Amino acid sequence: MNIKLSSWMLAGAVCLSAGVFAADGGKPGKPLPAPPRKFIDPANMDLSVKPGDDFFEYANGAWVKQNAIPAKETRWGSFNILRDENTKKLLGLLNEASNAKGQPKGSLKQRVGDLYASGMDSLTIERRSYDPIKPDLARISSITTLDGVLNEMAYERVNGEGGPLFGFGVGADAKHPTRTIVSLSQGGTSLPDRDYYLKNDARTTKIQDAYKQYIVNLFTLTGTSPKEAEKNANTIFSLETRLAEAQTSRVAMRDPNKSYNKFTVAGFNETTPHIKWADLMAKMKVPQTDSIIVAQPDFFKKADGMLNSVSVEDWKTYLKWGILRGSASALSSPFVKASFAYSSVLSGQQVQTPRNERMSGLVDGSLGELLGQLYVEKYFTPAAKQYMVGLVNNLKITLGDRIKRLDWMSDETKARALRKLNAFSVKIGYPDVWQKYAGLNIVRNDFIGNQRRIATWRYNYNISQLGKPVDRKRWGFTPPTVNASYSPNNNEITFPAGILQFPFFDFKADDAVNYGGIGAVIGHEMTHGFDDQGRQFDADGSLRDWWTKADADKFKSRADQVVNQYNAFTVLDTIHVNGKLTLGENLADLGGLNVAYEAFKKTRQGQSMTKTDGFTPDQRFFLSWAQVWRGSQRPESAASRILTDPHSPEQYRTNAPITNMDAWYNAFNVQPGDKLYKKPEDRIKVW
Repeated sequence: MNIKLSSWMLAGAVCLSAGVFAADGGKPGKPLPAPPRKFIDPANMDLSVKPGDDFFEYANGAWVKQNAIPAKETRWGSFNILRDENTKKLLGLLNEASNAKGQPKGSLKQRVGDLYASGMDSLTIERRSYDPIKPDLARISSITTLDGVLNEMAYERVNGEGGPLFGFGVGADAKHPTRTIVSLSQGGTSLPDRDYYLKNDARTTKIQDAYKQYIVNLFTLTGTSPKEAEKNANTIFSLETRLAEAQTSRVAMRDPNKSYNKFTVAGFNETTPHIKWADLMAKMKVPQTDSIIVAQPDFFKKADGMLNSVSVEDWKTYLKWGILRGSASALSSPFVKASFAYSSVLSGQQVQTPRNERMSGLVDGSLGELLGQLYVEKYFTPAAKQYMVGLVNNLKITLGDRIKRLDWMSDETKARALRKLNAFSVKIGYPDVWQKYAGLNIVRNDFIGNQRRIATWRYNYNISQLGKPVDRKRWGFTPPTVNASYSPNNNEITFPAGILQFPFFDFKADDAVNYGGIGAVIGHEMTHGFDDQGRQFDADGSLRDWWTKADADKFKSRADQVVNQYNAFTVLDTIHVNGKLTLGENLADLGGLNVAYEAFKKTRQGQSMTKTDGFTPDQRFFLSWAQVWRGSQRPESAASRILTDPHSPEQYRTNAPITNMDAWYNAFNVQPGDKLYKKPEDRIKVW
């Protein structure tokens, strides 16, 4: 998810000007209070645009025109502003922790503060240059055999240095979701998607050229001659292209059944004659296990063939590149600048994110449940959690009512859908049990060492879960995160503390604003339990078909209508939204907004016609939804997201769902001839 702001800035400006002096002769007095926030502010809207022609522009046009994307950002909107505000809060906590004296070793503030301080210690980082990775490059240089290549891949995983060639982890068995199992998946490439290797249009070749130059730059920074570095770049790109050709597309990976392929370890060995998995996993410190899940077996067959056909020298070049690429952000400034030069071609970002903000994000991503305790203590109130509990219950009842009324689903499948809905678990704000990161040592003057110790700790913790019941108390988000999620294997929805702020939620806002904001987010996550992927998981989180064939066919027919609607949207020149890649999110937007609206109509404001700031309750509900998605993005970012992001662009997240809701047409008097108008019989209804 992603968003923006403007009325807050106006209120702040008033405080800083007229609020400094009293009116009685200019003597200093109490600051004047800020004017109350307009939760729906006409100053942010473009009232010259008909809501039925472009609701996104009508609701957000003035704001977008007045708020350019900052040079350090690839897009700018409500989500980004909220994340920016959270970063400022985290920086305050981090500066306090890093300056605190006498903290016991291993304590929360010692580890959080010292990790941040190590990342801010640019003098030490610059002095060390690339010394921290010289032993790794030398170790790889000494490899002489294919066994040596495979041993290196195992070594890097267990020592926090990367995960070459394939994805690996311990997680829930999708068909037995209380049990853990080893999972293997495709990997081995550096560009964000396989299409970056396989396409040859001008936009793609520009990125390919930048990537090859990035490889050249990092190798030359370690003393490799320009000629040899260019040869390395060609070797690496060729090798990764072959891996990309072996990979499954993102759209195909949306089918959870196709990604569930259970093998015995001995049976999988037969498909990959050059990799003895029992031996390799032993070197990867994995406890002995009989079975594994392989998401893309064909990839491993082809990768195994490459182990035989690609020379050991070329694999060594590939492994060195993995060390360089994975470490560059933790090395001296020439490496960091080379990384940004490449990433800016992909994203359009104009200047590097300030170091302190990058380090804030790193600490949040590395020790999030330590830093999160400080964040929650200072910035999250129990009242917000209680409000959310009530709101979730309201929407849960409403979704249940809607399922009961579905005219396309049989009673048999409805009963199973309601059973799943009633089994939802909910996480709000922060974990009930915090991760302690036991045994993780953080050293104040060793930035890259800290990152590797963190990666090693996470790896060891992950494999330690094998053979244990799935720990459903664990969180996938840190508390300051501005996002929300649904987990099919846990059948749970999660709302971190970071998202429980305006424009999603505000205690002082009217119900229309809160239901159009956080209410629609809650409905969105609930609907994920019944989207094209989520509907394939049962109430206990098992990958199990609980639909009659007739009902499944009817669902697919309606889902195809959503695919076609989004496929028609153009993002850049000839680039269209990928309706199949974004189907799950689009279904969740459509369902979530419908559920939130129906729940809103049960409130006192929802049943009235009293205007606030010139808008009816229904209008405020839909305008709140639109301002959540307020924002703009750079063309490079837009093009990249179309390939990699399962979410549609914000303009279409605003405009598409509402065109299927009769209430929006009534609220804004949308008529035939308006650009967004759809005939009643063409309006898509799923959940």
